[in-house]
Amino acid sequence: MSTVEKLESSPTTHEDTHASKNNIPLVFASLMLGMLLVSLGQTIFATALPTVVGELGGVDQMSWVITAFLLAQTIGLPIYGKLGDQIGRKPLFIFALSMYLIGSVVGALGQNIWIIIIARAIQGLGGGGMMVLSQAIIADIIPARQRGKYMGLMGSVFGLSSVLGPLLGGFFTDGPGWRWALWFNVPLALVAIVIAVFAMHLPARGGGHAKLDVWGTVFMAGFATCLILFLSWGGKDYEWGSATIIGLIIATVVCAVLFVFVELRAKEPLIPMTLFANRNFVLCTLAGLVIGVVMLGTLSYMPTYIQMVHGMSPTKAGLMMIPMILGMMPTSIVVGIIVSRTGNYKWYPVVGMFVTAVGLFLLGGLETHDSLVHLGLVLFVFGFGLGCAMQILVLIVQNAFPVTMVGTATASNNFFRQIGMSVGSAIVGSVFTSRLQSLMGERVPGAMQEMGPDAAQYTDSFSDSGSHSITPDLVNQLPDVLHEAVITSYNDALVPIFTVLIPLAVIAGIVLIFTRQEKLKDTVE
Repeated sequence: MSTVEKLESSPTTHEDTHASKNNIPLVFASLMLGMLLVSLGQTIFATALPTVVGELGGVDQMSWVITAFLLAQTIGLPIYGKLGDQIGRKPLFIFALSMYLIGSVVGALGQNIWIIIIARAIQGLGGGGMMVLSQAIIADIIPARQRGKYMGLMGSVFGLSSVLGPLLGGFFTDGPGWRWALWFNVPLALVAIVIAVFAMHLPARGGGHAKLDVWGTVFMAGFATCLILFLSWGGKDYEWGSATIIGLIIATVVCAVLFVFVELRAKEPLIPMTLFANRNFVLCTLAGLVIGVVMLGTLSYMPTYIQMVHGMSPTKAGLMMIPMILGMMPTSIVVGIIVSRTGNYKWYPVVGMFVTAVGLFLLGGLETHDSLVHLGLVLFVFGFGLGCAMQILVLIVQNAFPVTMVGTATASNNFFRQIGMSVGSAIVGSVFTSRLQSLMGERVPGAMQEMGPDAAQYTDSFSDSGSHSITPDLVNQLPDVLHEAVITSYNDALVPIFTVLIPLAVIAGIVLIFTRQEKLKDTVE
């Protein structure tokens, strides 16, 4: 193990530390850009999505534009984390940024919905590395005791992107076109790459030799893919009792069992099973999974809900997410500063999960004619809860392991949170789409019948093929009777799902009560 060194020590007296060689603000700026890009990738299509799928004719594939990104990101997380511990994190961080840049260009040039989905998968492969490496690189240069304020700032990036993403998506959709939501990533990625190349000085690890757990990677990828596919397709594209869905469920279980079997015997396991012997890791990982479910399950479709139900443009729908950032971003920063000063962290995630449950309860009570002020207050409460919990959980996990395992531990924690995000997005998207089609099928024909002969001009828009191209602009131009049928269908298809998520947040809060308060380390190993 390397010599334990204080961050404040003179750089000339410790040749084996790389922390003193780094311009911390500049390196942190590069990491923040990486985190911003990947977190924007999860949200920037939220407001643009109805227009994108409307133009390209793919409403039935809408959830895949988000799910493909999350699935690829999830698969990449443990791979980047393990390789970072083995060969060092700098070259992998640059590679991940490059992958994200390539995916952005491919998507910006795409001419059909499947090219967009493929591009989003490429972005996700880069995004997984950017997410875990940004957090692990901080552990290479900042002690855990001081790391709280940095993790708080990183957590605030998620809050910022939850609003900035939909806002930018709406701005580009209303203005130069939704493709600029992808072109926008190119200069940011290039700046982050240049800073990383010239200003980031990190140690090589494990002798610089990569020993990838191939079979563990195969079964991990198989597990994640089959899980997301059966959750996305079940009850919508295929009946739950169909051979396809049953086969995917069996494959999910088999891959999970084989993954654990392989990891218990691998010399360099992708996700070491010994991690689960640590109480704080297990509890924080479970809570992180729940956060993933409720956060992406909510954020992915709330801007679409605002556009359709409240008749807002994509830009205005993005602005309506600002109350959430006012709840999440300052809370994350302040909690991080307090944790760094006091060293106490246990109760903030507990409170955060219970407040998140309250936010879900309020979201589940939304109605079509609620005021925008009411909607803003509900989003503020939800954001406040997430801000108390999200990044502190990562700090607790990192503090439980030596720096030589920080990449693997951080990646494993993020892996399960991303599984939660993928599951949340897939479940909410699948249930929402299924319920929407059902409710529209019940209410729209009745509304058109009530309109009489005037309904003929709208027949094509609500046919089986035309309904895949319904945009917010079209909804806003509908006659009152038909407009009411559509917006109530959107409302009643989405908001009850939030109520179902409440028990998950409550259970996570209860579980976190049993985390062990441990002293935050004052040194970088």
